[in-house]
Amino acid sequence: MTDEKFSALVDRLEAQALRHPAGYKSKVLLLAGLGNLYLAAVLFLVLALLAALAASMLVLKALAVKLILVIGVFLWVVLKALWIRIPPPEGTGLRREEAPELFAIVDDFARRLRAPRFHHVLVTDEFNAGVVQAPRLGPFGWYRNYLLLGLPFMKALSVEQFKAVLAHEYGHLARGHGRLSNWIYRQRLRWWRLMEALDAQESRGRFLFRPFLRWYAPYFNAFSFPLARANEYEADAASVRLTSPRSAAQALTSVNVIGSYLSERYWPHVHRHADEVPQPTGFAPYSAMGGGLGSAIDEASARDWLDNALARKTGIDDTHPSLSDRLKAIDAQPSLAPPAAGEAADRLLGSALAPITEAFDQRWRESIQPSWEERHQEVQEGRRRLAELDQAASATELPLAQAYERARLTESIGGEADRALEQFRALETRAPEDPTVAYSLGARLLERGDVSGVALVERAMALDEDAIVSGSKALRDYHWRLGREDEAREWHEKALARAELEQGARQERDEVRLKDKFDRHELPAEALAVLRAALRAVPGLRRAYFVRKRVKHLPERTCFVLGFTVSPPFWLHSKKRAAQVQQAILQSVRFPGETLVINVEGENYRFGRKFRWMRGSRIV
Repeated sequence: MTDEKFSALVDRLEAQALRHPAGYKSKVLLLAGLGNLYLAAVLFLVLALLAALAASMLVLKALAVKLILVIGVFLWVVLKALWIRIPPPEGTGLRREEAPELFAIVDDFARRLRAPRFHHVLVTDEFNAGVVQAPRLGPFGWYRNYLLLGLPFMKALSVEQFKAVLAHEYGHLARGHGRLSNWIYRQRLRWWRLMEALDAQESRGRFLFRPFLRWYAPYFNAFSFPLARANEYEADAASVRLTSPRSAAQALTSVNVIGSYLSERYWPHVHRHADEVPQPTGFAPYSAMGGGLGSAIDEASARDWLDNALARKTGIDDTHPSLSDRLKAIDAQPSLAPPAAGEAADRLLGSALAPITEAFDQRWRESIQPSWEERHQEVQEGRRRLAELDQAASATELPLAQAYERARLTESIGGEADRALEQFRALETRAPEDPTVAYSLGARLLERGDVSGVALVERAMALDEDAIVSGSKALRDYHWRLGREDEAREWHEKALARAELEQGARQERDEVRLKDKFDRHELPAEALAVLRAALRAVPGLRRAYFVRKRVKHLPERTCFVLGFTVSPPFWLHSKKRAAQVQQAILQSVRFPGETLVINVEGENYRFGRKFRWMRGSRIV
């Protein structure tokens, strides 16, 4: 099912869910039941077949045993894939005596909504808050309720705004959304894991599930989508009842604006220190957030982030409605009111605030240290290289590859985007048919909203098929920023189609199977002579067979297979010697195209027999 068909189906189903919410929920549960009924029927059929084979062992003897083993392995793979366990969430546990004010609010909301209480309250380092209901007995339930509170999230909101968020999460718990959402999630995950497991085992029993899932899985996803989105509106309504439309609107607005600030400004600014400082030892980013996030955001940036958030429309990429739709549903206007220093909701953590913040800072330093050191070394080496290229460019025109490297370093290491753009323009003038140059300049122009980048990116895709996915994504994002949804969706579909094609091509070229079809290599005499000479120089190689594998995806990209032997006739096969020769081949031989190299002895002897009977396949 394409994104367009999925979106149209979701829109139609959402209308049904709004008209008859209870009836629609029943439809989703019935559809889930249909999937489980089909699964039960298949399992019953397999078990019946096993029982029949067991009863016929005296007649069929060895054949019955063999079939029982094959079907038993298939049944084990299916049952293992169906057992979905959701692990409990991770975070720092919070006790009542540490944060009495927070727990007083939690208890009050539980009483007012008649909702079950939380078994655990966990503080995380994420910019988020949520409810998780984790079953202790897998599909048999016995749920434990977890409230997850992100420390950065609490630092971004006032106490009243945080209460609105907390009420939203309690709304999910009161209506049982968490339990139902987890159950639906497990249903979707179950089918995905089942097909993945059967594909990995190359099980012939896939035919029992594949036709059904091709129809069922997209429809079940579409039917469950409006239900998840309706849950968000219901939780927002609970938030308004327990607090106020004003507090809920301020919380929704702050989450979008301050979230954008953290991801686009705050964390990049922290990470940029790695350019100058070799170790992250002196940095404490979670503690630094305590100075009042609102004061760090300038008015123009806040307005831009808010405008972008309001412009986003509710789509199929997220079950959460857009900001504008959520505000409309609670009849409120956007309002940004970040907390002043010392007034953020993180003070509700009480005596636990300081140790939790310090622990998060320490864990951040430990986790980021390897990448921090790598970035620092990369920048220092890049600066030295950029200085060399700048000096050389002042004396003479650089070769194309070095000029491209200089432009890239000028932007990434030197931080001079405008100067780098001029260098990319000069490169495009020198080499207009170079796809890398055309894409590099075009993508940067598109990011600046310059329409001239469209032709450059399209030229790069025409010159190099490997640029189709990245080019389609760049054009998709460009049109999306301009509000051209139809054009953006068209490029998105092209990117998905090409990515799927390339993934299929990679899978075909990752392995060689006996059921594959092979043809003669059809190499020109000169290229074949060069390849023969290189293979004859490999120590320990006795015979080599060279064939072309038939491929379905991107057949214009030839895929060759080299089968080789290392053992003389009637000698025992040595895996170690074969591995050494294979490594030598990969290191020293240049092939005329993408080539898979396999030893055709031992477990792979049937490949040797297959290649040996192909005329012209033996080249050494």
